[in-house]
Amino acid sequence: MALLDILILSNLRAGPVHGYELKQRVQRPTTTRLSNNSLYPILRRFEESGAVSSVHEAQEGRPARTIYAITDHGRVLLTELISTLPAALAGNEEEFLARLNFFAEITPAARQSILDARAAALDARFEQARAVLADAVASPTGAWRSLAMEHLVATLETERRWVDELRGMRVPTTTTPSGTPDTEGTR
Repeated sequence: MALLDILILSNLRAGPVHGYELKQRVQRPTTTRLSNNSLYPILRRFEESGAVSSVHEAQEGRPARTIYAITDHGRVLLTELISTLPAALAGNEEEFLARLNFFAEITPAARQSILDARAAALDARFEQARAVLADAVASPTGAWRSLAMEHLVATLETERRWVDELRGMRVPTTTTPSGTPDTEGTR
């Protein structure tokens, strides 16, 4: 899951931190649970690839703790991760929202590509839900399934409209020296 990679690297941009604090920071903005059995293998993978460095810090009367920091390679990797949304992940809401949080840091073309991927994933889910709804309506015992699918179809339609609105938005991406926003569309 690229979401955890994005959350870990983006939190390390704030400065070096030990594993426990990093885990706390990563869990705050997400519903994805992060265990030590997930965090430390990711950190090891990042260390092996050169995206993260670590140092051991001695503590009086306690075992040394490891402090992690992002490297220049890690910053490049983070930019790559937040600039793409693979089709396999585009249906995952948290994966999409994680990238949306960083739209001010990526190119308009990357934003458009992410929005296109999300729209395609929503369209596929919408068609699937409509097919299930049609089957449920035809079934004499499908009343509850119909209610569930009607809700899902309405939810997907609402999000699809929102994604279309995001495509046309002009949002502040930077501030000019005079303090006024410099707007740039998603395209």
